[in-house]
Amino acid sequence: MTTALEDGPAPFVSQNKKARSFGLRSLDPEEIRGIRLLSPTFLYTLAFLIGPILVVVAHSFWTQTYLTIDRSFTLENYRIALTEPIYQDLLMRSLYISFVVSLITVVLAYPIAYFISFHGGSRKGLLLFLITIPFWTGYLLRVMAWKVILGYNGVLNTALIGLGVTDKPVESLLYSSNAVIITLIHAWAVFAILPIFVSLEKIDRSYLEAATDLGDGPVRRFMRITLPLSMPGVIGALLIVMIPTVGDFVTPRLVGGSEGIMIANAIQSQFGRSSNWPLGAALTITTMCVVTIMAGMTVLVLRAAVRWMR
Repeated sequence: MTTALEDGPAPFVSQNKKARSFGLRSLDPEEIRGIRLLSPTFLYTLAFLIGPILVVVAHSFWTQTYLTIDRSFTLENYRIALTEPIYQDLLMRSLYISFVVSLITVVLAYPIAYFISFHGGSRKGLLLFLITIPFWTGYLLRVMAWKVILGYNGVLNTALIGLGVTDKPVESLLYSSNAVIITLIHAWAVFAILPIFVSLEKIDRSYLEAATDLGDGPVRRFMRITLPLSMPGVIGALLIVMIPTVGDFVTPRLVGGSEGIMIANAIQSQFGRSSNWPLGAALTITTMCVVTIMAGMTVLVLRAAVRWMR
């Protein structure tokens, strides 16, 4: 018995000594064990997420001549990225398209999520399943489908001519910023519906019943209770749509034409045909910073709106 007692606390003593060596005096053995379990995941994230970003940051301060990279520190790439009119125009166009796509997508997704949450009943799972069916196909196939729909002799132009709305096909439907916006809205719709639906599901229905008992109508009840309480889902949906769409280069290339080219296409060109990785890296970091600021401002504005509604 004495031996068991002497041997038992040894691992915990060893762990406490290690904890004190790392400044973790307040942690018990279970917490230390949990940190050890999380460490591999943290190291994996550090290596495969932060590591590539650091490589891109380092490249942005270098220069390249054909296949030769000069590692001398320079800010020339950032000067070009921030002052060249072509990159300024592409960045502003990308931000505009991203903002419009995220706004319209959330506006269209909210009623769908609201209907499923409040009126879906026992069919909620089935309705969510049906929403995801178009996304069983590949992304490129869906983009090509919109190319067929919006084409010069496509489905939409044929329908407009058949209905007598126009005498000839509308050329501006395809290879324009509008085509990019329409395609991206469809591509990211489900990613906006799901977080809003989850947020609506968390609303306590007794709040709505209490508001009804106090004389609030449907509109006032929605504005004072449902919308403010579902704003976390709305904010999440906006960010989920906004951030990736700025960096989309496949959709603009297939349906955007010269009027729909975005900053991601310029970045892809620098890493590809132009073979100027430092400039591509500087464009990437600049875009990331601008998008971060834009996303932060969006969150602050929406939170202020929620406080105002309450």
